[in-house]
Amino acid sequence: MTSRLLDRLEQLQAAIGQEPEPELSGRLTRMVGLTLECVGCPMVVGDRCVIEGQGAGSVEAEVVGFEEDKVYLMPLAAIEGLKPGARVIPLSSASRVPVGPQMLGRVLNGAGEPLDAKGPLQAEARVPLSGDIINPLHRAPVRESMDVGIRAINSLLTVGQGQRLGLFAGSGVGKSMLLGMMTRFTDADITIVGLIGERGREVKEFIEDILGDEGLARSVVVASPADDSPLMRLRAAMLTTRIAEYYRDQGKRVLLLMDSLTRYAQAQREIALAVGEPPATKGYPPSVFAKLPQLVERTGNGRPGGGSITAFYTVLTEGDDQQDPIADAARAILDGHIVLSRRLAEEGHYPAIDVEASISRVMPQVTQPDHFSRAQRFKQVYSRYQQARDLISVGAYVKGSDPETDFAIQHIANMRQFLQQELNESAPLAESIEQLLAVVPERRSPDRVRSAAPGAAADRSNG
Repeated sequence: MTSRLLDRLEQLQAAIGQEPEPELSGRLTRMVGLTLECVGCPMVVGDRCVIEGQGAGSVEAEVVGFEEDKVYLMPLAAIEGLKPGARVIPLSSASRVPVGPQMLGRVLNGAGEPLDAKGPLQAEARVPLSGDIINPLHRAPVRESMDVGIRAINSLLTVGQGQRLGLFAGSGVGKSMLLGMMTRFTDADITIVGLIGERGREVKEFIEDILGDEGLARSVVVASPADDSPLMRLRAAMLTTRIAEYYRDQGKRVLLLMDSLTRYAQAQREIALAVGEPPATKGYPPSVFAKLPQLVERTGNGRPGGGSITAFYTVLTEGDDQQDPIADAARAILDGHIVLSRRLAEEGHYPAIDVEASISRVMPQVTQPDHFSRAQRFKQVYSRYQQARDLISVGAYVKGSDPETDFAIQHIANMRQFLQQELNESAPLAESIEQLLAVVPERRSPDRVRSAAPGAAADRSNG
């Protein structure tokens, strides 16, 4: 009888399980701008929490810093209904985001929630926001080209699979149009688009008018407009990269387009200044320049035999200043840069790519020697014309003064036509290379030039 009673008690004790741990919570003590201060709640940087507001409302926030017993929080959404002493409850689950093949054609916000009217998001899994870091020695090298559908880029600034490039431009010179053309014309398996800090009107126009149904069908768009909190804009950029990492791990060739890296840096600046970090270069705290490579280095090739992420980051150069701190830092950590010229845009030259100021650092590794040499020849001839452009325009240049300049004047019309492309015109990689070889003839050797010069035959006969 006693043994049966003991067995029964053990079964009941096992069913009851352990006693529930007490729920820890803190209280809100101060709010300055977007920064919230909390005490009495043990949390680490990156943890999420919920701040109870008046009524049934609540605000989700994230820990961004601390000082002694105070914890600094940054809200993910607008702050409404909070009061001093409001209860702060930590969230036990780490920040996880939805991923899966069903995400194609969907538009999400920085929290991974759908913004379109296509119903709930059917995600295959939920993964941590920060992906695993790949050892640089374990990455596959950049050896294959990527077709982006833009003639000037395919032929003169050839992109490699796994390369990371910056699209440098001021406002209103065609960055968004160029990105939209890439999404429609690229041969990548999947395109991930991040619209970070853009105007809400531009988000809708980019999706409907520039991206279109064809581009959206094989894309995932993450949008965080300018009126979102800085933390939400920061998370949107990280979510864009995390989704691209997921598809790369599936063996896909991914094209990632982020507009813009500057807005990401500005969001980090707002957060850093709000928690008391001192400004350094032109108002940007040091953490901004540490965050940029942490984001960019997550893209690129995966392990040999796996997928790749070819990334384009737009960089807004305020006042067309190429020496802007963010532009300068991005140029140093990216594998190339494409500069859009306001002068070309004002002349109606689209896409307004300044081929003289642009470069692809991996082009020699992903192109054939004849293609690479002809691209170099194109740039030399184009640059020679630009150097003499002022003299030519005022009629001060005399034909025959310089053979290279004469050659540039002869071919500049075809070269300009080659660099321009209509919004709905696709230029595949192979076709772009063929057109390049036809536009600019090969460089003639000095012996052939001398033998073809007027009077050369007479000089030989007299000798």
